Amino acid sequence: MTVDSLTAAPRLRCWTPPGVYRPQTDTALLTRALRRERITSRTKVLDLGTGSGALAVEAARRGARVTAVDISWRALAAAWCNALLNGQTVRVRHGDLASAVAGCRFDLVVTNPPYVPAPGGAPPRGRARAWDAGTDGRLLIDRICAVAPTVLRPAGTLLMVHSHLNGVEETLARFRAAGLHAEVVDRVRLPFGRVLRSRLTWLRERGLVADRTTEELVVIRAEHA
Repeated sequence: MTVDSLTAAPRLRCWTPPGVYRPQTDTALLTRALRRERITSRTKVLDLGTGSGALAVEAARRGARVTAVDISWRALAAAWCNALLNGQTVRVRHGDLASAVAGCRFDLVVTNPPYVPAPGGAPPRGRARAWDAGTDGRLLIDRICAVAPTVLRPAGTLLMVHSHLNGVEETLARFRAAGLHAEVVDRVRLPFGRVLRSRLTWLRERGLVADRTTEELVVIRAEHA
């Protein structure tokens, strides 16, 4: 499997203003997993941490009723505009993960959370909020694992993408501890991007990487057991 084969997809018009995560290979990988799910006009989809809204728009193009959540007002503006550019309707909600849709449950949840390990203990600021996620990269991943059962309908499914640097087995274990069946359904290996390359010395000091300068991205699928 190549990166090029992942990014080959029906053209989606996507505007990404400064400070909003631009769709990349992780977005494409999650989009491919999304396309395998059964979606009808009655399917309720939640895009947690929508960023540009690319995943939300893809779900809407397939007929779903979509809600997109982000803590960034700029991201929500991008998601709303991108839905409009592609002739789709996406409901946008501002808030911190599932707090923006308290009491609501969904058939499908998709999420591409920030997952890049970052030095220092301070919360990320500015553009880095789109990718930095604490020293282990699990700042939002663990919260999503915990909240998943509360936003999924009884037969609902969650799709999450993140790097092998974050501990894939830990994510699987957390979903299972929350009462969900979880497994890896997609993976791809690619060279480190600019941010990881800039932190290579720190990553090696923490034992997160050795000599290899590639990362494996995975999609985890979780559903009620």
